[in-house]
Amino acid sequence: MIDFRYHIVSLISVFLALAVGIALGAGPLKETIGDTLTGQVQQLRAEKDELRSQLDSASDDLGHAVTYIDAAGPRLLEGSLTDRRVAVVALGEVDESVRTAVDERFAQAGATVTAHVTLNDAWTDTGLDSFRQALGGQLVQYLSPAPADGAGVQEELAAALVQGLVAADPAAPDTLASDSAFLLELLSGGDYPLVTLQDPVEVPADAIVVLAPSERSGTSASADTDEVEQTQAAWLAVLTAAQERSEGAVLADGPRGDGSLTDVILGDDQLAGALTTVSDTQVVTGQVSTPLALAVRISGENGHYGFGDGETPLPDAVALPPVDRTPASADAGAGTEGTQG
Repeated sequence: MIDFRYHIVSLISVFLALAVGIALGAGPLKETIGDTLTGQVQQLRAEKDELRSQLDSASDDLGHAVTYIDAAGPRLLEGSLTDRRVAVVALGEVDESVRTAVDERFAQAGATVTAHVTLNDAWTDTGLDSFRQALGGQLVQYLSPAPADGAGVQEELAAALVQGLVAADPAAPDTLASDSAFLLELLSGGDYPLVTLQDPVEVPADAIVVLAPSERSGTSASADTDEVEQTQAAWLAVLTAAQERSEGAVLADGPRGDGSLTDVILGDDQLAGALTTVSDTQVVTGQVSTPLALAVRISGENGHYGFGDGETPLPDAVALPPVDRTPASADAGAGTEGTQG
């Protein structure tokens, strides 16, 4: 049985230990503990300063590399797309800084941007399926060549958009075919315009650059998987039609991962073998690579460019033949209006 004496002894022991600790801390151990803590703090500060110095040095090196690539861009691009005409199709809203930078790189490559088109939400809105189906039925009769048997409405709309951007009047190759202007009018007009044209399109393009949206929607945990896949399929239809109905097309994508369209393409052997991609076009490396990749695509080769798995850092240099825009004779041009210029 625990008696009162036990409690007294216990309390005395506690207070004695506390007194000893205070005495040692204030006396013999004072300097040792203080010196140890001071040394640890100084060491941590030194390590922090060293890491900060390393970070600053790495940032400076990266900045110098970006500056060098930016300055070397015009020399790398010079003559790669001389006299080519390029239409830019954005699959959604794209940062103006990215769009402007891509335009500048194409100008440095000798190309002319003939159109800026942005796909609106109506292009993929599941609530407008019936509307798109009806519109596709109107558009398909103007398509040349006609879509393959079994093509869906997204393939029909994509074909109409591309033909509207590239099909020239054979007798006047610097002018859009009459059907082209009509197709673009149907796609951009009405109560539910599927696309927005930055300016009226007057000159047919030779090739097409497809810009991925800057903001990737539908990649959160709560996103509807079917809806995301339908949207990606609609975007792929545009890129595929651009490749099949023009001299060549390239996807200018953002960073890999998190819903990247490049990842979708590289994950499918058939798509990877047919479509050209460039990732990281939000930075200077991707912006410089985009015109070079398009030149390679026009030459007949396919590739994927960037610094991720399955990609090549820099497209090969190619020499494209001069552009021939000789008007077709009246007899040769008969019945061919609506084909690519």
